[in-house]
Amino acid sequence: MAIRKPNRLTQAAMLKQILKRCSSLGKKQQHFDEQGLPLDVPKGHFVVYVGENRSRYIVPISFLTRPEFQSLLHQAEEEFGFDHDMGLTIPCEEEAFQSLTSMLSS
Repeated sequence: MAIRKPNRLTQAAMLKQILKRCSSLGKKQQHFDEQGLPLDVPKGHFVVYVGENRSRYIVPISFLTRPEFQSLLHQAEEEFGFDHDMGLTIPCEEEAFQSLTSMLSS
């Protein structure tokens, strides 16, 4: 009686499916709630991306009423418009953004 070798393609395909399910399962549980909102952003805050490296910052919604922050939003509108998939991106240096948010927080 001959011993049959396992089919390599079948094993590879199964491993690929398992890894895909495990990695996507972890992402959904760790980073987003059931509505697709990020878990690390507290209520009353939103995320912006700043600088060439697109560093992620969480800022309070109250900043939206401040003229200094509104100026940054107008710059973002001029540079990127509203129809893009990059998230709310602020076109300024990170150091300048950090100084502004520090000033607005105090």
